[in-house]
Amino acid sequence: MFGDIGKLLHLAGKLKTELPAMKERLASASYSATAGGGAVSATVNGRMELADLTIAPALLAAGDVAMLQDLIKAAVNAAQDRAGEAAKAAMNELTGGMELPGLTD
Repeated sequence: MFGDIGKLLHLAGKLKTELPAMKERLASASYSATAGGGAVSATVNGRMELADLTIAPALLAAGDVAMLQDLIKAAVNAAQDRAGEAAKAAMNELTGGMELPGLTD
């Protein structure tokens, strides 16, 4: 029983010292994805903010607004998914796989 408490106390100390640096590293990283065979490319940062969006001129010339909207949403969502996966993997590494409410959401 006390072994588990010891593990939690050790983890709490580790989180206190390493979590801020990990969050900053993730926030400054970029995560990109494409949609429509590369016609739309989106890049988000670790804060899930859209940092860059590229649209192929041919796609704009086509004039299909609904398709353009769908491709933009798909690219942004995929980039955000990658950022979320990176955050989850970093937290898993930091906590040794222990699920901690409020930190892994």
